[in-house]
Amino acid sequence: MNKSELIDAIATSADISKAAAGRALDAAMDVVKKALKKGDMVTLVGFGTFYVGKRAARTGRNPRTGASIKIKAAKVPKFRAGKALKDAIN
Repeated sequence: MNKSELIDAIATSADISKAAAGRALDAAMDVVKKALKKGDMVTLVGFGTFYVGKRAARTGRNPRTGASIKIKAAKVPKFRAGKALKDAIN
């Protein structure tokens, strides 16, 4: 499912226009991004938790030349599924 299909599904399920569903989805994604940027966790009970993980610096290898390269440490977004979501899938 891509973004436009998700917007269509939200509009149908919530009985709102596609434009309103698109604005609501964009606003929700923007709020999650801002919270993660601040280092906060976003928990949606029954769905899951978005949080920021840390990836340590490491040494990698360029596959083309075989030369060693340094890969910087980074913050990465992560998602942990909630019990209700896991149960709904299985």
